[in-house]
Amino acid sequence: MMHGDAIRLLRVRPAMLSLLAVVVLVVGLEASPASAQSIMRSPSLNMSSRVPGIDRAMPRIDPNLVGRGVTGLGNNIRIQPSCTAADRDSGNCSQVTTSSNSRKNGKKTGNSSLGASLASRAIANEIVAEIDGTLSEAQVDALARRHGLRRIESRSFELIGATIGLFRITGGKTVEAASREFAQDSSVRSLQPNFRYTLQGESAAAAEGDPAKYPQAELHLPQAHTLADGANVTIAVIDSAVDLKHSEFAGVTITPFDALDSKEGPHPHGTGVAGAIVSHVRLMGSAPAAHILAIRAFVTSGKAAESSSYVLLKGFDLAAGHGAQIVNMSFTGPKDAIIGRGLTALAARNIVMVAAAGNAGPKSSALYPAADANVIAVSATDARDKLFAASNRGRYIAVAAPGVDLFLPTSDDKYQITSGTSFSCAFVSGIAALMLQRNPALKPDEVRAILMKTARDLGAPGPDDQFGAGEADAFAAVSAVSVAAMPVAAPPQKPVTTDVSDTRSIKPLAAENLPAATMAAEKPAGSEPAPDIGKTKPAVP
Repeated sequence: MMHGDAIRLLRVRPAMLSLLAVVVLVVGLEASPASAQSIMRSPSLNMSSRVPGIDRAMPRIDPNLVGRGVTGLGNNIRIQPSCTAADRDSGNCSQVTTSSNSRKNGKKTGNSSLGASLASRAIANEIVAEIDGTLSEAQVDALARRHGLRRIESRSFELIGATIGLFRITGGKTVEAASREFAQDSSVRSLQPNFRYTLQGESAAAAEGDPAKYPQAELHLPQAHTLADGANVTIAVIDSAVDLKHSEFAGVTITPFDALDSKEGPHPHGTGVAGAIVSHVRLMGSAPAAHILAIRAFVTSGKAAESSSYVLLKGFDLAAGHGAQIVNMSFTGPKDAIIGRGLTALAARNIVMVAAAGNAGPKSSALYPAADANVIAVSATDARDKLFAASNRGRYIAVAAPGVDLFLPTSDDKYQITSGTSFSCAFVSGIAALMLQRNPALKPDEVRAILMKTARDLGAPGPDDQFGAGEADAFAAVSAVSVAAMPVAAPPQKPVTTDVSDTRSIKPLAAENLPAATMAAEKPAGSEPAPDIGKTKPAVP
């Protein structure tokens, strides 16, 4: 009998030891809540984009990677050590999560939904890296070859004060393996995948009523235009190519730039977004006298128009370098470290940024750049003040604007009926232009505050995750802006000459860099200036 009990005890002991090990592990995890959060927490998707800083016990990190941030690589995403608490609070620093993949009996179990989402947004076999700015192109090419990469393009970005290169993996390695090896090189400062971004508009069937008129009434545009029309305000529209010859744009100053070197002609989305801002013949845009920088950064890929982290950074750089006061971003993508740096740099220059909330529906995670703390995020409403069914939700939404069954210009001098937060975003960019015309000294936070304070509340009382503060009201917003006092210059004591470097004139790119479909619409440098439509009242349909 004693012999049998001893055998049973020996059989039970391993199970008891295993159970004790599990208990010790659980207690250890509970004793380190910061570490637990680093494993379990994913970004707060329907919350403000201000992601709290996380002081966590970090897992063991390859010492060769410390100091050279590696972000967004598969399921292993690390914060760049140089990120400050302020960077993390602003949502512009790469967020950290350790790999959520665990192993049981040698097999992976579980998977990071964040990592999977980022992977699905990454362009296959492409890496964006900040590199030593003193290297020549030949040296960068040699650097790439040493690590099984090919340089697609590299350039110095004045906006963020860094040299950024776009590389393709050629050696058959995985993105993660190639990135980890590349990051160990002393000439590489940081790197990440080249993420994919998509435009936020969709075609729609004709609806009841007059889709050409309801945005005017909802936004009180005719009344607002008695106070301002957007003259002398520059809006960068980073989008697909705009039909510069469309009759709605007659007399409007639209300067095209190309961040893609694509030969694709005008596109419905870019033309519609520009139309929501500056239409003034059959339609009424929200700022018909504004100056548009039409920065082509999206090209058709399959059924959608797409761009990437690298190309969008080029768009930001062009916008800032050519005097944009407002940047319209009618596109969405994932949280992206390099794009976050660009947004922070634009904000530091007091450039107002407006973005589409997205058309991914109520269950979607937060989309960027709309969810960035520096950006004014806009959702879409219909003619009955109902939320567009496909509109994203989130506490980062600032205001809403008409975005359903809109009658807008399209390519080939035609019109379209379309829907999407892209166009809601464009209307609000135009309203911001009216405000800046009235007082050019307004800061981005002041523009946001006035838009939200003067919005017409919709849905549940108070701000919510669908309409933000409510539907934007152009007349109320412009009326709330104090007119800037214009200083009176003393009579000159001697003849005054104009320093060309001090003017706001914007030159287009060289002809060889412009899309073929738009070259004919551009006049050579030095031709007579475009008419000042700010002195002529736009036609009202």
